[in-house]
Amino acid sequence: MDISRVDLNLLIHLDVLLREQNVTKAASHLGITQPAMSNGLKRLRVLFEDPLLVRTTDGMAPTELALELKPAVREILFNIEKVIQPDRGFDLDSSRVFRIMASDYAESTLIPSVLSVVRQRAPNVTLDVLTPSDVSFEDVEQGRVDMAINRFDTLPQSFHQKTIWTDTFSCLMNVDNDIADNFTLENYLAASHIWVSKTGFGVGVGMNPKDVQRLGWVDEALNEIGAKRNISVFTRHYQVAMLLAQQHDLIATLPSKAARLKSESSKLVSKEPPFSIPAFDLKMAWSPLLHHNAGHQWLRRLIVDVANNEH
Repeated sequence: MDISRVDLNLLIHLDVLLREQNVTKAASHLGITQPAMSNGLKRLRVLFEDPLLVRTTDGMAPTELALELKPAVREILFNIEKVIQPDRGFDLDSSRVFRIMASDYAESTLIPSVLSVVRQRAPNVTLDVLTPSDVSFEDVEQGRVDMAINRFDTLPQSFHQKTIWTDTFSCLMNVDNDIADNFTLENYLAASHIWVSKTGFGVGVGMNPKDVQRLGWVDEALNEIGAKRNISVFTRHYQVAMLLAQQHDLIATLPSKAARLKSESSKLVSKEPPFSIPAFDLKMAWSPLLHHNAGHQWLRRLIVDVANNEH
């Protein structure tokens, strides 16, 4: 095949089609009409002598060849972008929208400071902060979401990642809680507790107080010493947990940086847990497709700088 006769724009069409698996959405993404997108797909089928996308009861599905082509096409387009935009810095007058998946914990402790610095340095930039339930691994992998900031049990090997900071745990409770002045392990276990956590990606599911393995760091640490706490309420939002901790008999065991957000409150007091809980890492993860993007590099550096100043 004479490559000079191949319209390389078709690779862009193929990349978007394989990502969206929908002609209408692909056309909208590229800013072209649906007939033009359909014509592009027709030409791609001729070029590769394969249907590439076929209709199923669940919509359009990629063929085996299309799945093989997908990473190769992404790499080709990525390398072309590197050649065309080798080392250009990020334009601070840009109106770019950065989409960040952040846990409630990260959104409370990190994002406000990040936004403050972004507004100072690049006032036209917009941050679109998504919850873990809004995002899948594929969204990050395909670059539809710029990055994910959370505590991760596992991440795809292809992802780039960086630890933003390491945090410990604290116990937040009402100042008038009966055990506030005698905070022993025995009293901790006899008290009523607020469970709070949401890690990883995807839609959350209901919790079972008996399922220690799914309850997370605090309950796994208790299990290590043969103990168990009495959980009265489950929440996925740290701000809610901190509000609930104002009730006279509830305790919220949560990351120390979150607990410090309430350090000025006259209603709450923070205590060190009466047992050992391993520290955890808050991480930033992103797709290799965006690793060399100038704007993405700028935001990553900014987030790391902000995090370092928060210590």
